[in-house]
Amino acid sequence: MDDKNIETPMPDIDTTQQADTTNPDPTTDNQTADNSDEIQKLNQKLAELNDKYIRTYSEYENYRKRTAAEKASLILNGSEDTIKAILPVVDDFERAIAALPDDDKAKEGVVLIYKKLVKILNQKGLKEIEVKGAKFDEEIHEAVAQCPAADKKQKGTVLDVVEKGYYLNDKVLRHPKVVVAV
Repeated sequence: MDDKNIETPMPDIDTTQQADTTNPDPTTDNQTADNSDEIQKLNQKLAELNDKYIRTYSEYENYRKRTAAEKASLILNGSEDTIKAILPVVDDFERAIAALPDDDKAKEGVVLIYKKLVKILNQKGLKEIEVKGAKFDEEIHEAVAQCPAADKKQKGTVLDVVEKGYYLNDKVLRHPKVVVAV
């Protein structure tokens, strides 16, 4: 037989029924787009809620720290008004001690009571502000008078104390009234 005349049959291929890979199903695209939009919205909502949580937590921490500091201040300086009211009595004791003669027996009793009172106030955090000979500081001292300075080195220094000043736990309770050299 002649090989030239033999034809090999070709399978019939129907080109109309092949899968179209260039145009996928349009409903699948819409679902993917909807899911992507929903994921973005959820991520945005999550970020907003996280930001709100962080802000609320920060506000709470600031509040807690502030109230703790206020409480500590109240405990430390709670007796401020009472001690401030007692200071004129301390001043009166000092004037009485200075006015009494040294050989008077009453002076001894007054000095003992004065020392006991000052010791109790010191235990509560009261300290006298030492100012004589120090440089004048308007934040601490209250100038009630000015005197001419004997020399240039004395200018701006405290010459005399008219009324003592006190610290209560390193906070000025009463400013000392002083005479300043000018």
